[in-house]
Amino acid sequence: MKIDRIDHVSINVNDLSEAKAFFLDLGLEVQAEWELDGEQLDRIVGLNDVKTACVGLGMPDGQAWIELVKFYTPSDEKDIQQPFANTLGIRHICFAVEDIEAIVAKLKKKGTEIFSEIQQYEESYKLCYVRGPEGIILELAEKIT
Repeated sequence: MKIDRIDHVSINVNDLSEAKAFFLDLGLEVQAEWELDGEQLDRIVGLNDVKTACVGLGMPDGQAWIELVKFYTPSDEKDIQQPFANTLGIRHICFAVEDIEAIVAKLKKKGTEIFSEIQQYEESYKLCYVRGPEGIILELAEKIT
């Protein structure tokens, strides 16, 4: 028995088009879009009367897959909770990037919340945390060569 790879990361969102646009701006590409509902989906996710819309986004080289999911039903009664980098649980996705300065400048222009200015970690990485739509936290990491 072994694990081969992580298949995908799923992010639940209220505004599917805004979240999709955010990741497209970062350079991901739409790989698939679909809607799901029915008894089988109810059993899979352990909820009743589930209806969703999904967008699968991948890297141009095919190495990563992010699945954005909009639950039309049932809705989350707690709505969007704004987590911080130290909030318990799965908290952020890290993207290895080239030209972190240009990416951060582009995100700032679009009004994206930047947690801090770009920081250099030892002689290995330039790092920066940003908050996308609906509290999605991304870490951007540029390897110093």
